[in-house]
Amino acid sequence: MNKTLKVSQYILFDIIAAIITWGLFFWFRKNYIESVKFGYIIPVEFQQKFFTSATLYSLYWIALYALTGHYRRIYRRSRLWELSKTLNTVALGVIVLFFVLLLDDEVKSYKDYYKSVLVLFGLHFLLTALFRFVQTSVTKSKILNRTIKFNTIIIGNGSKALALYNELMFSDKSQGNWVQGYVTTNEVAEDNLVAITTNYGNYQLLPQLIAKEAIEDVIIALENQDHKFLDPIFTILENENVRVKITPDMYDIVTGSVKMNNVWGSALIEVNTEIMPDWQRVIKRIFDIAFAALVLIVGLPFFILTAVAVWLTSKGPIFYKQERIGLHGKPFYIHKFRTMKVDAEKDLPQLSNKEDDRRTRLGIFLRKVRLDELPQFYNVLIGEMSVVGYRPERLYFIDQITKLAPHYKHLYKIKPGITSWGMVKYGYAENVEQMVERLKYDILYIENMSTAMDLKIMFYTAIIMLQGRGK
Repeated sequence: MNKTLKVSQYILFDIIAAIITWGLFFWFRKNYIESVKFGYIIPVEFQQKFFTSATLYSLYWIALYALTGHYRRIYRRSRLWELSKTLNTVALGVIVLFFVLLLDDEVKSYKDYYKSVLVLFGLHFLLTALFRFVQTSVTKSKILNRTIKFNTIIIGNGSKALALYNELMFSDKSQGNWVQGYVTTNEVAEDNLVAITTNYGNYQLLPQLIAKEAIEDVIIALENQDHKFLDPIFTILENENVRVKITPDMYDIVTGSVKMNNVWGSALIEVNTEIMPDWQRVIKRIFDIAFAALVLIVGLPFFILTAVAVWLTSKGPIFYKQERIGLHGKPFYIHKFRTMKVDAEKDLPQLSNKEDDRRTRLGIFLRKVRLDELPQFYNVLIGEMSVVGYRPERLYFIDQITKLAPHYKHLYKIKPGITSWGMVKYGYAENVEQMVERLKYDILYIENMSTAMDLKIMFYTAIIMLQGRGK
């Protein structure tokens, strides 16, 4: 199962669809728009200008599809989803093209604009959707016939796990799940799976198991009495790159919690791990890049003055970098203007406080107005951070936080930020207990992420900077 090759096929056919569309639309404009406008037949000539425009047109669509998530999860979507997603994206793309390109066309009547938009939309959607429908149908056929398989682990070893195993492995039409084995909670007295598949041990070994066996799907099939293990299981799976599903109780089915998009599939609830829709994620990233670039360019003279001031007022490097933990629990280096004396943490990591004598005189001011954080816009520009997120911590403190609040790892779903709801509502923390208290605001942010929320947090951060309420 070569995902890179499959994505390349989608891109290739999208390019073919775009080129054919542009050629047919070019012919339509010459014969039915320009010829009507000027009163004589305009010859259709495919010259260099056409090929250049066709190339740019194709690149435009590939970029738009990539930004809106069309090349993600290519083995995991239905034909209906494919058609719906393509319809929405093509409609958006054609509207943009109308205002950028078609609005400048010379037409005999304003109705010609409607014709152009409808023809371009119709041609592009029909051709793109046709190619994608065929590709998705081929993929679905391979999944049903078990040619394409997704390595799967079952959590549980009771009667539910046994029934699920038999359905996944022996039904006439496959869902694509190929069960590698199972893990347990050690609570079920009778092991129903031990004779037919591999027992990998306790569920706490899942992170190592997922990496070793290249697991793509984890299905939770616990008995009713084992539901107390759901929270710790979800915490363990929080930042694993897997699809998590759970077998429903009858109550879930009756109340409509089970949403099925596969007629042949088992009745499973898929745990949605996506924080934001693709389009919102794209907007957030575009905003991050634009805002970070603006700050770095416009603020360059001020950056130079601050750097000189740091250099003149205390011995040591101008910038300070420190390892923090970011998206998916991966470490990265955060950058700041140095505000403390050299070797301020030569023994153990320490948190700053209002009376911290490790700070330089200039550092006290920079931290109060949070200007020491400005170099982190470089981290934003290269994609390690976002303008708004949660404040990243050092592993030393994260280990202490997770003992008190295991759900801290929920933050790893998003990029850390220069500012956060927690920083606005609570401010800097002076100890681990305060970090845990601030955590609830960062969790609330993740559950309420939106462009409007980011703008509000940035507004109040600006007020805090002007008031000098940092430390």
